Amino acid sequence: MARIANTISRRRVISAATAFAAAPGLVLATNASPAQDLPTPATPNNAPWTRPAFEAAMEASGRPVHLTDAQFDAIQARKQPAMKLIAGYLQMRLGHADPAVLAGFQAVPREYFHYYYPAHRSTCGDAYDQPPKPWAIGYGSALSDYLGQAYMTQVCKPGPNDVSLEIGTGSGFQSSLLSRIVKSAHSIEIIEPLGQAVHKIFAPLGYDNIQTRVGDGFYGWPEQKDGFDIIIVTCAAQYAPPPLFKQLRPGGRMIIPIGQPFKQGQVLYIYTKDENGKIHSRRDMGVFFIPMTGRMMSMPS
Repeated sequence: MARIANTISRRRVISAATAFAAAPGLVLATNASPAQDLPTPATPNNAPWTRPAFEAAMEASGRPVHLTDAQFDAIQARKQPAMKLIAGYLQMRLGHADPAVLAGFQAVPREYFHYYYPAHRSTCGDAYDQPPKPWAIGYGSALSDYLGQAYMTQVCKPGPNDVSLEIGTGSGFQSSLLSRIVKSAHSIEIIEPLGQAVHKIFAPLGYDNIQTRVGDGFYGWPEQKDGFDIIIVTCAAQYAPPPLFKQLRPGGRMIIPIGQPFKQGQVLYIYTKDENGKIHSRRDMGVFFIPMTGRMMSMPS
C-alpha cells in the first residue's frame, strides 16, 4: 500500500501547466469573501469530509494513502484562505466571482486530485498552496494552478443545464469542478495510463455525471449527437480543431489556448457560436500550457 511520501514537497512543473500570472497586490486582495452557505466536501452518502472519508475514497480509487489527523487538518486549514484568494482573483479579473464557481471549488476536495501517478504517491499536502502553482501528476502532465482553473471555469459561464467537454483530463479536477455546476461533463485524455487511472477516481466521490475516455481530443466526442454547450481545452493547440467547432452548440462557448508548443506567446482564445451557427472569437490573456499531441502534432498549421 502506498503511503504519502512528503506532505510538504514542492515538486513544480512550470512547463507543464498554465502560467496565469498573479497581478501585483493579488495576495493582498484576499479580503474578498466567498459566497455564503457554500457546500462542504462530502462523501457519496453526504457524510462529512473527514480523514477516514478521504482515505476510504483514495483506497476505492486505487490510490491508498494514510495521514495523521494533524496532517489532514493542516490541509483543510489552508482551504478557506485559498477560497478567498480565488474570490479576490475573479473579482479583480472579471469584475465578480460567480457564486456557482466558488461553490464548485468549495465542494470539490482538491487534495484528492494531488497525486503523482508513476510513483503511486499522493501529494495531497501540496493542495491549496499559496502562491498557487502547477503540480506534476506524471507522464508529462500536471494539475494546473487553481487561479487559472477558476478563471477558465468562470469564463466558460457554466450553467445547470449545460453539457461540457474537456480536452485533456489530466488530474480530473477541472471536469470534477464543472460537474458540480453543469448537467453532465465529458473529458478526453490522450495519455493512456493517465486516462485509465484517473477514470477510477470519480465514482468514490459520487460524481456520477462525468464520462471519460482515452483518445485524441482533436476529434472531440462526436457520439454526443446534441453537441456541447462548453468545450474547455486544457492543452495548447496550434489552431482550433475544426471538429470541436462542429460539436459546439449554438450559444456555446469554447475556451482554448493557442500557440506553439513549449514556447511563450500562447494566448487564451474564447470562441462563441451564435444562434445562426456563426463563430466569433476573442483574444484573452497570455497563458502557458503543455501541448496538444496526437493529430495536432502530425498536422500542424
